[in-house]
Amino acid sequence: MFNNTSGAVTIPAPASQLRQGDVLLVPADVVPDGARLVRRDAGRVVLAYGEVTGHAHAIRSTAARLLEADAERYLVTTAAVMLEHEEHDPIAVAPGTYRVVIQREYVPAEVAPATFRRVAD
Repeated sequence: MFNNTSGAVTIPAPASQLRQGDVLLVPADVVPDGARLVRRDAGRVVLAYGEVTGHAHAIRSTAARLLEADAERYLVTTAAVMLEHEEHDPIAVAPGTYRVVIQREYVPAEVAPATFRRVAD
């Protein structure tokens, strides 16, 4: 790791995107300055909670941490970890830094006032 000219920490990015249900992990080169650590829930790093089922996309390993900056979340792993969910197969996540993207869906104006909404798990 090293600081670039803006002071942000630059970390080599993993090779490819990963998806588990409505959670997409996109390799990232930089975690913005001022990113704050997101607290674990029952010892797990939770990337997303299911709004309907209460299930969670979560990582139990201590080699993972979730950071948040400017309404964006970043997963940083220092070793290979497993992303788990009660309704999906577990996914191996390589060490690296990922931007966490939650899938959204288009909603026509005649259905709801919002143009996009988060996909309900």
